[in-house]
Amino acid sequence: MWAAVGLIEVLVLLGAPQLFWARIHDWQHAWSLPMAIASGVVAAAYLVGMPAWRYRVHRWEATPTAVYTQSGWLSQERRIAPLSRIQTVDVRRGPVAQLFRLASVRVTTASAAGALEIHGLESADADRLAEQLTAAAAAERGDAT
Repeated sequence: MWAAVGLIEVLVLLGAPQLFWARIHDWQHAWSLPMAIASGVVAAAYLVGMPAWRYRVHRWEATPTAVYTQSGWLSQERRIAPLSRIQTVDVRRGPVAQLFRLASVRVTTASAAGALEIHGLESADADRLAEQLTAAAAAERGDAT
């Protein structure tokens, strides 16, 4: 999924400007071809490296007391949300995730840092995790303050 999203990003952020430039200038500038080659090298490196790196870094765990996530690409983030602080649990399926039958679980808390996201789960696993977290949060006593 990350490779497919990366391909879309590369096409939009690198491919579209290159095609626009070529359309306007018909590749007449001396540096047009070297820039296109450099963009292709950067795109290839990104498409090979980014998914592998994100897969290596992306982790999550749900315990009887908290939800733990670790994610990131260039900057990495580790988050912990006690079950007693969970406000909502949502399952999200974007268009690319649906192609791969995947989903994300979003755990919203009262934290100013925002929601925790668990990406790349199989749809059935995401539904099951959302139900488990919702039931565990509802059963939790107190508000962790």
